Amino acid sequence: MQLRDYQSEAITRVFEYFASHPTGNPVIAMPTGTGKSLVIAGLGHKILSQWPGQRIMVATHVKELIQQNYNKMMGLWPFAPAGVYSAGLKSRDTTQSILFVGVQSAAPCWPMFGHIDLLLVDEAHLVSPDDKSNYQKLIQGLKTINPQLRVIGLTATAWRLGYGKITDPDKDGNKALFDDICFDITTLECFNRLILEGYLSPLIPKPMHTELDVTGVRKTGGDYNGKQLQAAVTKSGVTRAALSEALQVAADRRHWLIFASGVEHAEEIAREMHALGETCLAVHSKMGDEARDEAIRKFQRGEVRALVNNNILTTGFDSPWVDCIVCLRPTISSVLWVQMLGRGTRPYNGTVMPWAQFDPAPKQNCLVLDFAGNTRKLGPINDPVVPKQKGDGGGDAPVKLCEVCNTFNHASVRICCCCGSEFQFAVKIKEDASTIDLIKQDMPKTKVFKVTMITAKKQEKAGRPPTLRVTYHTGLKSYDEWVCFEHTGFAKVQAARWWKERSKDPCPETVGEALELLDQLPSATHINVHLNPPDGYPKILSHCYDGTAFGEHAAEDGPGAMQADLPVNLTKAQRDALDDDIPF
Repeated sequence: MQLRDYQSEAITRVFEYFASHPTGNPVIAMPTGTGKSLVIAGLGHKILSQWPGQRIMVATHVKELIQQNYNKMMGLWPFAPAGVYSAGLKSRDTTQSILFVGVQSAAPCWPMFGHIDLLLVDEAHLVSPDDKSNYQKLIQGLKTINPQLRVIGLTATAWRLGYGKITDPDKDGNKALFDDICFDITTLECFNRLILEGYLSPLIPKPMHTELDVTGVRKTGGDYNGKQLQAAVTKSGVTRAALSEALQVAADRRHWLIFASGVEHAEEIAREMHALGETCLAVHSKMGDEARDEAIRKFQRGEVRALVNNNILTTGFDSPWVDCIVCLRPTISSVLWVQMLGRGTRPYNGTVMPWAQFDPAPKQNCLVLDFAGNTRKLGPINDPVVPKQKGDGGGDAPVKLCEVCNTFNHASVRICCCCGSEFQFAVKIKEDASTIDLIKQDMPKTKVFKVTMITAKKQEKAGRPPTLRVTYHTGLKSYDEWVCFEHTGFAKVQAARWWKERSKDPCPETVGEALELLDQLPSATHINVHLNPPDGYPKILSHCYDGTAFGEHAAEDGPGAMQADLPVNLTKAQRDALDDDIPF
């Protein structure tokens, strides 16, 4: 098992932080699915390799995450001096150098662990400022033995509802447990880059005609009141209508994860799915561990199409082939919303799993059917509305709806993530307009160029899979696209789409095979190019072959209509991201 570049970078940033900060507790912020468990494993290995006498504790709140973190450690370092302390996993190890613990089990008996030098908290946004919480009891207890205890937090959502960022002091000026974010790849730019590199799968969020009505539902404990919420969403016929619509929209999706608004609601959804002719199992807190684990195993093996849960599978659930999320769980918590969406961002390239009983087709994206209206309230996963401290108000969700395919997009994008349609931007003129305003409101520039020659060659770089570089010459200028046949994840899916647009034959597995077959492919006569994208690198949006059209419109040497189903091609900047070390 080998660390990815950004995982190694996260570990380096922690050591740099400790070198420059004699005190202080840093946070590592990484999106769900990018491998926090491996960062934990890499940190443990590096620390004990240099300082063998150190003792490390890794704490989290659910047994699935404890087991996952321990397994990743042993996969990276098979002879690691690691143990588990968790009632749920029936293990009570207190002596190893690296201990993976459940906070509920460890907090009441902290003296048993002795001297701990470093505490890593997975899902650090769950650390409450309340002195009576389990995390605070554990931390304060360990500090009575070692006052110099350092704490590292890892999370995909570095904030708490009502408190703001987990590094912010409270309204009274009291210092937070965590001081700084030393490594952050949850930003919009970094998140999108991880998608382009194939480390994350894109989400395609859709608003639905059926929408759950939560009018009059009280808010308690940072979210909707559970009892009232369940009563509001289980009104007669609403669940059946929502699931019927979902089956129409997601007819081609094979692995559904459904989020319910309560235990009875989850059971109702499972019954309705069966009544509609689909296989579905429910998991919730009123089930025994064995029954719940067996239901999850059946879903993982592909024996059922859908798995519905209530507050069970928002963290610690790793099923990369989930290609549809059905949200029947309204929430005002952006943390919960991001965690739910994160179940669909793990990429899946078609690798056969030993326990799978289904056709391992590669996953191109994950469809999100938002019956709860959460996207409009809380935003997309790559730029959610971060809650502020109580009394500070909130912001608007940075989303807009594509009028062509009815898909939510981030407010800043020029091209729809689903259908490739170009958004129209209104030009705003006001008396006090400044140079900055004009730059921010600059219109996207696209142009159709006539192709005079196309060249292709194999591009190689040490330590990276080779790539096919296709160059379209348009007179004095040329534009590149990079086709990654030998990469994994979404980059390979992009290559398959590029090939499918041009040929009915199977997609080549290697760049060499592709080069031998290029003379059989149609040559583009025109290309439509986005000349001023945010990253500064022109991007080929669509192609025209043998005088045919972009979509159904003839291509001219001027702006043309976008295709309804554009091929997704890597620009030079995106290819650089695949080849170079990641400078997050």
